[in-house]
Amino acid sequence: MSSPGPAALGGHRLESVTAVEIRSRYPRTIGRNARLGSHGDGPTARALTVRTSEGATGWGLVEGPEVDLDACIGRPLDELFDPGTGVLDAVALPLDTALYDLVARILDQPVHEMLGGHGTAPVPCYSGAIYFDDLDPAESPRGLDGVLAACAEDRAAGYRGLKLKIGRGNRWMPAEEGFRRDVEVTRAVRAAHPDLRLLVDMNDGYDPARTIRYLEETADCDLFWIEEPFAEHAAGLREVREHRERTGSGVLVADGEFDPDLQQVLELAGQGLLDVLLMDVLSFGITAWRRLMPTVRELGVLASPHAWGHPLKTLYAAQLAAGLGNVPVVEAVPGTTEGVDASAYSLHDGAIVLPSGPGFDLALRAG
Repeated sequence: MSSPGPAALGGHRLESVTAVEIRSRYPRTIGRNARLGSHGDGPTARALTVRTSEGATGWGLVEGPEVDLDACIGRPLDELFDPGTGVLDAVALPLDTALYDLVARILDQPVHEMLGGHGTAPVPCYSGAIYFDDLDPAESPRGLDGVLAACAEDRAAGYRGLKLKIGRGNRWMPAEEGFRRDVEVTRAVRAAHPDLRLLVDMNDGYDPARTIRYLEETADCDLFWIEEPFAEHAAGLREVREHRERTGSGVLVADGEFDPDLQQVLELAGQGLLDVLLMDVLSFGITAWRRLMPTVRELGVLASPHAWGHPLKTLYAAQLAAGLGNVPVVEAVPGTTEGVDASAYSLHDGAIVLPSGPGFDLALRAG
């Protein structure tokens, strides 16, 4: 499916950019992972609304430090954005999601259609909200029941995939005790939910030897992928690949989320050491993913843009997946965002049903 060219934007100039903070709420307190303490009950985010001289508007979240966007004001929209490629001028990259929303609204089409409609919809997703619930509250830890309760809650909400945070021995428990708990949690969740897609995320809390040992002890748990087992390096990832080849394991290795060196990540993927690339849907950006995806396909690997933090990022990732394809599953952030109407989206049998309305079809009422 081809996208309209810049001529479709003729007459529009960027007239204003306004910012407002919006708050997301998780359905429960999200606890610790291998590196960080409690994630709380929901973060705040900055939303940017763009308006053109013709009265068209769009909006989207932005991450990172505030930057001066005055250089964008007054410029023709077709100098800043091409529907077929995305953001044209680096000065406008903080407006990436807002411009996708704006332009798709002007063209009266969903973002995933503007991206080409190469993927499938509804878009499979997994809950990324299974943290170290066994270790909290600190004064009276709930143990394994805490994790199983979170899994049951997310299953009841409609998720058919669960990503378990592991790596307790990296910071919160003695190394061996933490490893044993990681294995116990994995096996218990698999026993409780034999039909669900199961993923694990070490948050760089393991090393190659411990990763291989974990794979050995969970070999019958049918894991879909392991994520960020340790800071990316070829030697360690090669050891993991050799183990997978030797044992016939089908588990994938996913990485590239945390402060990625893009060239290194692509080199590791090209060597067959990474199977799924995870650069963030917001901080890396939709335009960057759009330009990178042909290379990702050529390397024979998959993509799944990181979306943790804000529930709206999951919806951006779902639009990207349906638009660009080559994304087997997206990360879901359970929760809601105050002042935002996301009712056009729904979760059905573990997949996100996308709306047919223009842009991201999200109404911002905050501010």
